[in-house]
Amino acid sequence: MTNQATILFSNDARMEKDEFIKQYIESSSTAFSTVFIDGELIVGIKEVSENTQTYEKVRMLAGSIARALGGRKVEQASITEKELTKAFYSLTTESVITAFVEGWSLGSYQFLTYKSKGDSVKTELQVKADEKFQSFVEAGKNRAEAMAFSRDLMNEIPSILNPSTFPSILDKEFADTDVEVTVFDKEELEKREMNGLLTVGRGSKHSPAFVELSYCGDESKPLVALVGKGVTFDTGGISLKKGRDLSNMRYDMGGSAAVAGAMKLLAASKANVNVVALIPIAENVPDRHAVIPGDVVHYKNGLHVQVGNTDAEGRLILADGLIRAGELKADYVVDIATLTGAILNALGSKLAGVFGDEELSAEMKQIGDENGDFNWPMPLVDAYDSYLESEYADFNNTNGKAEAGSIVAALFLRRFVPENCKWLHVDMAGVMSTQERGYYSKAASGFGARLLADFVVGR
Repeated sequence: MTNQATILFSNDARMEKDEFIKQYIESSSTAFSTVFIDGELIVGIKEVSENTQTYEKVRMLAGSIARALGGRKVEQASITEKELTKAFYSLTTESVITAFVEGWSLGSYQFLTYKSKGDSVKTELQVKADEKFQSFVEAGKNRAEAMAFSRDLMNEIPSILNPSTFPSILDKEFADTDVEVTVFDKEELEKREMNGLLTVGRGSKHSPAFVELSYCGDESKPLVALVGKGVTFDTGGISLKKGRDLSNMRYDMGGSAAVAGAMKLLAASKANVNVVALIPIAENVPDRHAVIPGDVVHYKNGLHVQVGNTDAEGRLILADGLIRAGELKADYVVDIATLTGAILNALGSKLAGVFGDEELSAEMKQIGDENGDFNWPMPLVDAYDSYLESEYADFNNTNGKAEAGSIVAALFLRRFVPENCKWLHVDMAGVMSTQERGYYSKAASGFGARLLADFVVGR
């Protein structure tokens, strides 16, 4: 068994000298094949037709190769810039290099904290390219590390990552960066009247918290606020969820993982942006102190919300984040959350839904099409706003009709959006986890880190 591999395009001269090998690779049902040529392990990349060449295909290919070689205990692999150029000739060389390194690193990702044995080794990739391309190699690594950080946060178990520990985990992660970390504890939340967060966190032994991550690479740029839902575990509260295994409810802080990953990427890239991440953190569990259906939350902005269902808790804490974005006078506000099962029913598990400013929604789709965090613009239908009506409060936190769940949730959030800002809401409930394919492992997806960072860079 060899510890090294070389990655070549199937039209490479070394392939063409053996037509049988070339035909073997091209006839494979996968995008690549491994063969031995003159005692050397070669990974042969099949020809990719010009009209199907995309950067996502580059990332998926790289991730698949990295996982395959890791499973074979191959310690090191190499590819040249010229091979990538030949394989993906219709794409920009610099971006292909970044995408390949990003996909490779993410394909090697494993969360093994609670595994007594690792499934495979991580195959180190060497990109042989001119010095002028090395910054694009580093960009790929930075993007992968940011997304891997989001995955790590989502995969961690709730006894380790919870409202008591999450702030310190973030503080440690950003300690040696240009990101400033500010933590509001329960006492500070009470002073700031963040009553949605205090209400949702009432049933847990862990007091709720609110974390602000600030990064200013250029103070002349408009301020972008990223609000990420941080429910570290969601039982549904008194409105208890049904299910044989609720383990994946630790993913309900996927929005907070996305904004944290975005901040990691922006800081590592030394991006010329002005951004703040706002993370309300709570654990939604039932006990004798937990909020009960029918209670009313009094928000700082004067609105009163009936808690019709304690399992619609995400919007209650995001409301505090949106109010805080207004206090900071953000020019753009993007909230992201694993908010509704309805978005999974509408779009499936491959797309997040984006609501809000139509021009920005279209831009967000273009960004996702390019970087792999796929999403789709969704409508805000004013006629459904009446579904939030309450008999004794300003409005309810849950849908009064058995339809349009994700739209109604977005309409709820819209009531808290600060004036004079452009707003988007990203519902990522359908894409929080994934199956093993390409550069994805069978666990948390890490969705949103790249999407948000690239959106911020465009402001």
